[in-house]
Amino acid sequence: MKKLQTTNLFLVLFLCITSLSHAQKFTLGKSKVEVYDFQEITISLSKPFPKLNPFKEVKVVGVFRHESGEESQVHGFCDSQEGTLFKVRFMPTKVGKYSYTVSLAQNNGKKQETKGNFEVNKSARKGVLQIDKENPWHFVFTGTGEHYFWNSTTTYWLLGWKDEKIIEEAIDRLASLGINRMRVAINGRAHGGSRWNEQYVVESEKFTFKLNPWLAEKPDDLDEPKFDVTRFNVPHWQRLDRIVARAREKGIIISIIFYVDGLDHGCDPFKKANMGNEDEMMYYRYAAARYAAYENIMWDIANEYHLFRTTEWGEKMGSYLKSLDPQHLISVHGSSDFPFRKSPWVDVVMYQSWDECGGVDFMMNCKKLQAESGRILPQINEEYGYEGHYSVWGCGATATKLPNARNGLNRSQLAWEICMTGCYQTTGETAEFGTGAGENTGGGWINGRGNAKMTMLNYYKIMKEIFEQTQYWKMQPNHALVNYGNLCLAEVGKQYLVYSRLPRCRVALPRDLTFSVEMINPRTGEKTQLPDCKSSDNGAWQYPKEMNEDWVFVLKKK
Repeated sequence: MKKLQTTNLFLVLFLCITSLSHAQKFTLGKSKVEVYDFQEITISLSKPFPKLNPFKEVKVVGVFRHESGEESQVHGFCDSQEGTLFKVRFMPTKVGKYSYTVSLAQNNGKKQETKGNFEVNKSARKGVLQIDKENPWHFVFTGTGEHYFWNSTTTYWLLGWKDEKIIEEAIDRLASLGINRMRVAINGRAHGGSRWNEQYVVESEKFTFKLNPWLAEKPDDLDEPKFDVTRFNVPHWQRLDRIVARAREKGIIISIIFYVDGLDHGCDPFKKANMGNEDEMMYYRYAAARYAAYENIMWDIANEYHLFRTTEWGEKMGSYLKSLDPQHLISVHGSSDFPFRKSPWVDVVMYQSWDECGGVDFMMNCKKLQAESGRILPQINEEYGYEGHYSVWGCGATATKLPNARNGLNRSQLAWEICMTGCYQTTGETAEFGTGAGENTGGGWINGRGNAKMTMLNYYKIMKEIFEQTQYWKMQPNHALVNYGNLCLAEVGKQYLVYSRLPRCRVALPRDLTFSVEMINPRTGEKTQLPDCKSSDNGAWQYPKEMNEDWVFVLKKK
């Protein structure tokens, strides 16, 4: 009998030790959080689950309930390579009390969960960027109701920097220049900047073109990294966490791109044969679980998707991502055509159309096509020729080689054209100042680093500030009110924004009204207050002098 009791005691101890070897500790991040910040609940394991892939065979789900009864469900994610740490992130959008249930389930059916409560307080956070329902060509923040003048730049390989201090400095610099959106790729591979005729951006001790979102058998191999698409490379994603957090501090939205140049080398482990399969869907689900709780993100399901994917894939992945994150803006970057105008998952329509081919006429036609679809959405020329990029000017077979064809000034002048249609643009700084070659102080549109010699974004900051001194979201393009060739946005009888490119500038106005008139230099930002205009005289206002450069005039009813 004594021997049997001893045996039973050993059995109990063995079962306890076995259970404790995978002991789970649920930890609530904060008892109180601000609205549009995020709550984070962690699940710590003393040891990983044996023989289980923690990214694919362990499911973590959080259900959050507001005191009003509104309920949200979000996926959690594994945040340690070996599978001993899981997290659930949730962004509350309402002030009040929340309860939650977080569960962790293995694919063998075993499940554990925790319940709790926390409080959400008011904050001054801007909230999530959304379409302005009253003026749907434009954007507004859900938290403050503040309008957002999209002033964006491309920084594809920001994650390629090995020194995070350089990343922080790049974000801070762009914020100081008025940039409020950065395009950042999770996944990309290239042999160097010569891929795009940018010879001064190359692999170096501080920078790599080889981004590895998954574990790879050969992570430094350009063409055959041999990704294990069922296991994510956690440190890579944690660095992106820090980028998004830094950008949030600086008021910048990060547009997360799942693929950049998907045809290049080993960038796309799925290829068309496996596109949209379970493992690729897990890639999108993992990203949504990590970043949907940040207020300052939006999604781009692929850069130039049409080169390596199909429209059917776009519909599937866009719809799936929208189901995972219905709050943040979603789009896809393609070409001068956009086949998803009516797709419910699309919030922003994005094009790539270079030089004059992407200017006034193109953007006005884009708005026309969008209106005809029965659904008004903001229109963006996401790429129209980066500063100093390539040696040709113009579109198609008629393009000619010209020195200095795309410089900072003429890029900003084209940006004015785009924005004077009530649309928006994304630019890119020169990569002439390089990374690892030439003057190693830049990287520009490729990786986001710049220096004091790079002045293009100063022009864009001035443009942004000029628009923001008006209620631009209420104005419509009305170029018939000005001399042919000049451009005008107008809320007729109330406010006018004129971009003058001719020696003369005249604006037709309603009679018997008085307007203040301000003249602004778009190159320097210098402002000159002109005499008030009384339109009762001739039904128009005209600048009395001849001009030899572009100028901006703002007229407001007094």
